[in-house]
Amino acid sequence: MEQILSCKNVTVFRGTTRALDDLTFNISAGQSTAIIGPNGAGKSTLLKLLTRELYPFVDPASELKLFDQTRWSVWELRQRLGIVSLDLQQTFFSDITGRNLVLSKFVNTLGHVDESILTAKQIDRAESLLVDLEIKSLQERPVRKISTGQQRRFLLARALVHDPEVLVFDEPTAGLDLPSKFQYLKTVGRLIDGGKTVVQVTHHIEEIPPEINRVVLLERGRIIADGNKADILTGENLSRLFEVELRIVQEDGYFRALPGAS
Repeated sequence: MEQILSCKNVTVFRGTTRALDDLTFNISAGQSTAIIGPNGAGKSTLLKLLTRELYPFVDPASELKLFDQTRWSVWELRQRLGIVSLDLQQTFFSDITGRNLVLSKFVNTLGHVDESILTAKQIDRAESLLVDLEIKSLQERPVRKISTGQQRRFLLARALVHDPEVLVFDEPTAGLDLPSKFQYLKTVGRLIDGGKTVVQVTHHIEEIPPEINRVVLLERGRIIADGNKADILTGENLSRLFEVELRIVQEDGYFRALPGAS
């Protein structure tokens, strides 16, 4: 089975901070994974390693592969990975329309797109996604004039235009109200059921959709637990990770952390 990400003894520095420490870790195609950890654990660094925004410390004992390859064209990689994050959302110009936000992925820009340079197939693909995600009626509005949840759906449509095998979500429900959060998680679950591999980072276990079965706990740049969701999301494990006494409840495939004895 193809490896989406394969790390062997990988260390990443951010400034003088060792953000990932001698990490050995793999994600296979079809193995949707949630990466959990407190702020500063290295979650976003791991995702930036996957998207080639960061590179590991050079060491002959380490190895990093993406899709079983050590060398990649960033353009080709971006067509195989769809990214949804708050950081990316905040980079777009506030006056860009929702439609242009989606179309901009075809030319890898962050602004207005001249549709005359796009193919009919590309435009049809974008419009199909706008309909599927129920945002076509908002497509001509500036993104600054729509809700955070609606912005996030446009960002998801942008991530999907190349029909990537892998979707990368960094705190995907941050800033969403409850209805928008539930709708978004339902959409992510539908994408997994449709064959997408999802890699999600969060520190809120209730935001892990039931369709994700593998959970990794990350602490100070090291993996402290990795396995089946039900085995990993225990009061004992999470109390250690977040350094507070927690108990875990589960219902309909969702997990929730509550204060109290584990």
